[in-house]
Amino acid sequence: MRSIIIAEAGVNHNGDFETAKKMVVAAKEAGADYVKFQTAVPELVISEFAPQAEYQKENTGIEESQLDMCRKIHLPLSAYAPLRDFCREKGIGFMSTPFDLTSIELLADLGQDFFKIPSGEITNLPYLRKIAETGTPVILSTGMSTIEEIEEAIQILTGTHRTTPEGFRPGLTRDDITVLHCNTQYPTPYSDINLRAMLTLAERLGTKTGFSDHSLGIEAPIAAAALGATVIEKHFTLSREMPGPDHKASLEPDELKAMIEGIRHVEEALGDGEKRVTDSERANIEIARKSIVAIRPIRKGETLTEDNIYVKRPGGGVSPMRWDEAIGSKAIRDFRPDELIEL
Repeated sequence: MRSIIIAEAGVNHNGDFETAKKMVVAAKEAGADYVKFQTAVPELVISEFAPQAEYQKENTGIEESQLDMCRKIHLPLSAYAPLRDFCREKGIGFMSTPFDLTSIELLADLGQDFFKIPSGEITNLPYLRKIAETGTPVILSTGMSTIEEIEEAIQILTGTHRTTPEGFRPGLTRDDITVLHCNTQYPTPYSDINLRAMLTLAERLGTKTGFSDHSLGIEAPIAAAALGATVIEKHFTLSREMPGPDHKASLEPDELKAMIEGIRHVEEALGDGEKRVTDSERANIEIARKSIVAIRPIRKGETLTEDNIYVKRPGGGVSPMRWDEAIGSKAIRDFRPDELIEL
């Protein structure tokens, strides 16, 4: 199975379109399947009274309202059509996460393979219904959520929730939803990653599952691939020295490339589960295995005993698995020391 790898550019372009284009190129060169941005009309997402998260204050070094911070780092809605076209030109999938209903409409018109729902919107019923109405497959992040909250969000998306209006036909089934295990602390302490929760989500929810990572380093996403993640998402930046809330918990391009290479190596190494002798090791059978050999001169007709035969490399002669057959038999010819015995 090949994981879909999403290079999360987010708002690490700091509201600059040319930087966003450079991030598209970097994601493509690193080997990502998609580069993902975040689309929002800040005034529709954040009230003027919403405070910054502690990690945002720490990472920006500026204490201001969350709204003022986001106004500075988001691209205008008019930037996303040319950004999508640039992704197509460079041969990488375009995605963007909407944070408000207007942004959902914009991205639906632009066309995406998936709608990515961020962790913070998992309890936003009008938002979830709007996404469901598009009929586009969904990737759902689940940071800060209980399994019960995730299940309720899935029911809203599939039109099976108790509050579903009569006549509401979202066109989504559980097969169209991929649930990402996630922790929303930037960066996530290793002790809180809890990758095995991804397996629990798959068992309990009956959906495809994956992993959205906010930890430092590349180990956790590679481990998630080994556990069967169908989608892996990771923040990246052109430089962790850039100002902004998410850069410090993001990979730089060379690290993103190393992560993706590691994931692809793990996927290849997992194989199909069938135990067989591989072509690469077949030539080593004769080198590493052993045969029954003479350990002193043996005359034709002499009885083979533990005193005149032994087991040594190379293989290719009489297998030691025939030891009991060899003991007590007669030598069919003369054998020199270390010569392979014939029966």
